[in-house]
Amino acid sequence: MTLHFRGTNEIRADFSNAMSVMYRTEVPAYGQLIDIVGVVNDDVLTGDHAATLNLTPEEDTQRITQERHGAIRLGTAQELAMMARVFAVMGMHPVGYYDLSVASVPVHSTAFRPISRGDLAQNPFRVFTSLLRLELIEDEELRDKAQVALSNRQIFTNQAIALTIQAEKDGGLSDDDAVTFIAQILETFRWHSDACIDAQTFDALNGTHRLIADVVSFRGPHINHLTPRTLDIDVAQTSMIAQHLSAKAIVEGPPRRVCPILLRQTSFKALDEVVRFPNSDGSFSEGTHTARFGEVEQRGAALTPKGRALYDVLLAKVREDVLPAGDGSNAKTYVTRLEHIFKAFPDNWRDMHDQGLAYFKYSLADATKVNDVDAKINALLDAGVLFLSPVIYEDFLPVSAAGIFQSNLGDETSSHRQTASNRIQFEAALGLNIVDEFALYEDIQATTLVRCRAQLRASRAAT
Repeated sequence: MTLHFRGTNEIRADFSNAMSVMYRTEVPAYGQLIDIVGVVNDDVLTGDHAATLNLTPEEDTQRITQERHGAIRLGTAQELAMMARVFAVMGMHPVGYYDLSVASVPVHSTAFRPISRGDLAQNPFRVFTSLLRLELIEDEELRDKAQVALSNRQIFTNQAIALTIQAEKDGGLSDDDAVTFIAQILETFRWHSDACIDAQTFDALNGTHRLIADVVSFRGPHINHLTPRTLDIDVAQTSMIAQHLSAKAIVEGPPRRVCPILLRQTSFKALDEVVRFPNSDGSFSEGTHTARFGEVEQRGAALTPKGRALYDVLLAKVREDVLPAGDGSNAKTYVTRLEHIFKAFPDNWRDMHDQGLAYFKYSLADATKVNDVDAKINALLDAGVLFLSPVIYEDFLPVSAAGIFQSNLGDETSSHRQTASNRIQFEAALGLNIVDEFALYEDIQATTLVRCRAQLRASRAAT
């Protein structure tokens, strides 16, 4: 008898949906975001601007409604290694390394996500996963308390661990086991209002860095935001404000463009939530904690190393001139400068393609127009034989991530730079090598070109 396993894409989609339902219950404003994004996306896809986005029909449009990413913060190497095994059951792999410590956020991170074009088209759910750097707690006594708190907790249920081991041993999970697996893993991401440290230790950790307090103080990492994808983040931001969500003053990332690139993000501010702190006599003291927020993102074309280098240079130039204030007081000045400096980045799909700034998927537009199937790509594009669609950027931007974190942790953290983190150290904790995102995008582009040339040869042979 052959055992039927539930596909990793299906497990990932089911988990993403379950997470969304849970988070909508825990943070009702997230439900408002989902509704806003749904309306904005429908308007874009049925409007005149849809054609200029050059989205691949079905592949790039059908996934948008269900698309989202989450973010968690882990405390130990053991937690990170186990989380990697859990995500592997869902077909999610660590892609990219992000050093946020240089932006005053004491973590380094990766994004767990599917990596093949087909898997991304099925469900592109991703989780930005950060590991706390305890060595950045200068107070030795406080650092020891944090270490004890982390060492005494188990963020995964026994059944979640057992099913992960079973999936690794058997090569998958049955439908029934997959349902149980999702329910058990969801407990790791659920909000727990009872802290595992006393109020005095919490206050001391909070004074060192609010993110450290968030990671150390609870028995689980709790999802700290869940992010739907919109096709027009500026309209989404306006709608958020109209519905009285306290949106950030600026959208992180590149400016508004006809041809979107990389990633643009905005959020509403973190909620004040009631927490119970244990006392030595067995009673509890009530306090508040600010951690979880709502975020919206707009994804554009993935950039090549050349394009990314240009983006980084331009963004650095903007931020040398004006750094966005946490209270939004200089938002207009920042956005104006951002738009002016980024005029140096082409805002046309063909120009970006020809200058090697972004990755594209090639598809066959009209095989009858071809004279030479081995002609250079630009000649095939000029002749109308091939059509360009941008490869969607599936990853994250360190400066943008830090900006979102800081706006929800308190702007005072932005003035203190920390020692840079270490990719080798992170990979050692992870127990895996991090996948290079540029290689993934390059492979998608190259594969589509090979397929198009094969289709052209087959078409010529048939005539």
